[in-house]
Amino acid sequence: MVTLVVATTTDPASIGPASALLAMPGWHPGPSFQGITSFTNGEVRLLEHDKGIVEEDRLDERWEEVTGEVVDEIIFLSKHTAVSNRPALTVHPIGVPHLREGDVPPQGGKPGWAAPPSPRIAPWLKLLKKIAESHNLIPEFEVTLEATHHGPETNKPTMFVEIGSTEEYWRRQDAAQVIALLFWEGLGLGGGAAVGNWSSENDKKKVLLGLGGGHYVPRHMDIVMKGDVWVGHLLSGYSLPMEEPSQSEVGKNAVVGGTWRDSIRAAFEATKAAFPGGEILAHLDQKSFKSWQKNAITEFLGEQKIKIGKPVYAFNTFKEAIYEDPLLVLSNWNALDADRCDWYGIYCSTENEMLQFL
Repeated sequence: MVTLVVATTTDPASIGPASALLAMPGWHPGPSFQGITSFTNGEVRLLEHDKGIVEEDRLDERWEEVTGEVVDEIIFLSKHTAVSNRPALTVHPIGVPHLREGDVPPQGGKPGWAAPPSPRIAPWLKLLKKIAESHNLIPEFEVTLEATHHGPETNKPTMFVEIGSTEEYWRRQDAAQVIALLFWEGLGLGGGAAVGNWSSENDKKKVLLGLGGGHYVPRHMDIVMKGDVWVGHLLSGYSLPMEEPSQSEVGKNAVVGGTWRDSIRAAFEATKAAFPGGEILAHLDQKSFKSWQKNAITEFLGEQKIKIGKPVYAFNTFKEAIYEDPLLVLSNWNALDADRCDWYGIYCSTENEMLQFL
């Protein structure tokens, strides 16, 4: 099985890191097809085309037809744009699950669709920050997680890795080199172990399904950066369109309209497909919702049997966990590791023993 890394020659933030990666050892020319050039290195295939990065749908299927190789995942290189123009290095899953059939996605994809999120997203976010720090890009560049958005269409585990946010930064060679190193180390091209492979050894680990917040999902990202948590789809407020019931309907089993249910359902199913055996936890950015929205979402999640909560592994110490979310600690007591419950050398072996310290 192979990994596709996809770049476009029309985008300096895409072809720049791709060229830096190709300058590293081990690459060989691969087959060309449909105007696409390829290079091979172990189980990695780097594809270059000359269209917009969101325009080449089903590249996995097309590669499999041409080569007979089975595609395991796709990672896209792209530019990032933002109103703030702030320099940034970002990663995110893709999809437009909130759009209705007949809608025209502004940046590729298919209405109602969400690609399985790459299990590498959370581990690579941490690795990206580490590499960026070692190359002195921080604090000039912000390393951040983005919500699920845009295409292209694929049904393989997918992620985007981007450089933002203006042409000055898209062309920065030091940023391109950092992204190239992320791929080099993250895919194990240098001989080390690849970073972010999901396997049966991770069975039953917590996977965060983020709901709510802005485009940069800071509260979800905070959880990811704190602990041993995997991340699935991240649906910001704009991916959860909700129509408020009229005053006359409130309290009378009012139906909250909008495509938010379909969006959550599609994101959950795609996340479950990407993390077989994992425990998916829906984490709500509480402050981003009005009470009627939160109530509707919570009720729907219960109907769908989707668990709600914050992965307890997000806390670095027992002290931090018990003060921030004691009920969560109690409900997840059997899942806690000893090292996560070490409070200044005190290990609590039972709930009663733990409660003595409260």
